[in-house]
Amino acid sequence: MPKTVAKNNNYDNLLSSLKSGEIGTFYIFHGEERYLLDYCLGQLRAKLCPDGLDGFNYKRYDSKNLSLDELEEAINTLPAFAERTFIEVHDFDIFATNVRERICKIVSDLPEYVCLLFVYNTVAYKPDGRVKQNKEIQKNANIVEFVVQDQEKLVKWVKRHFTDAGKKIDTQEAEYISFITGGLMSTLKGEIEKVAAFSKSDIIIRDDIDAVVSPVLDAVTFKLTDAIVSGNFKLSTQILGELFQMREAPHKMIYSISLKLRQLLVARVCIENGLGKTHFMEMCGIRHEFQARGLWATANKSTLSDCKASVIHCSETALDLNSTTDPEARIVELLLRLQK
Repeated sequence: MPKTVAKNNNYDNLLSSLKSGEIGTFYIFHGEERYLLDYCLGQLRAKLCPDGLDGFNYKRYDSKNLSLDELEEAINTLPAFAERTFIEVHDFDIFATNVRERICKIVSDLPEYVCLLFVYNTVAYKPDGRVKQNKEIQKNANIVEFVVQDQEKLVKWVKRHFTDAGKKIDTQEAEYISFITGGLMSTLKGEIEKVAAFSKSDIIIRDDIDAVVSPVLDAVTFKLTDAIVSGNFKLSTQILGELFQMREAPHKMIYSISLKLRQLLVARVCIENGLGKTHFMEMCGIRHEFQARGLWATANKSTLSDCKASVIHCSETALDLNSTTDPEARIVELLLRLQK
């Protein structure tokens, strides 16, 4: 599941700059949330190249066809009949050993008429902070990481897009579709369109989502563990079979199962000590209420000793996976033990 960062000051600053028109000279864009990255890239293009991208003042390069001589020439060329030159470079590793010193010199003295943007799509953004030139490059840059949005913003965004499609969706279902798709807007947009087209009603329900949305692997694993803690052996074996067909790694499955059962144990401890569900969610870092609901209900029906035993069973299975020749069989055995 992609990592969520609730606050990204550079992203907020970028939005303010786009709104005011006070755009800097050097940016670096990276991150998982391609929808927001592409949106901001489009806004930069519109602000700096109002006459379109075919003009003299827009330059786009990919790592395959860029030389630093060419980049410096583009930077030093004055804009024609415009205030700024926009230079957009994709997937060029500015921190590579053979270029970082020269890149450092280039970006440390950019003319005010230039906006230079490096976008990371397929190349990872991994600067080594121990290298002096890398520190200098980052110091001169407006670095914007596009991350999965916090839950409140994401739910509002999902609701708004369903409204645009002529449908309504409540908060719980909006949380659910964002969860099973991984929470990325770039994925959600297409799934929202599919669900809206499929539903015969004005109001989206869970069955509409499950009928047409393909959940990410983490969400399928969540459904497996949800079935396990609720004691639904038939459903858990069915979902386990789906995961085997999807070639999900056994170690990843056992990690997810162990995590869920540890959360169940925490829920039981909270109940034993008179602490509520909200406290439990905070302790476990659970963002979605529907994720906590099933755990809390099962914990209410379980004993502390049973919850501890389940965690121990998972730990033993995780250890066995390192030596067994049939990890799938060991996970099936674990399911049988957990049902007893």
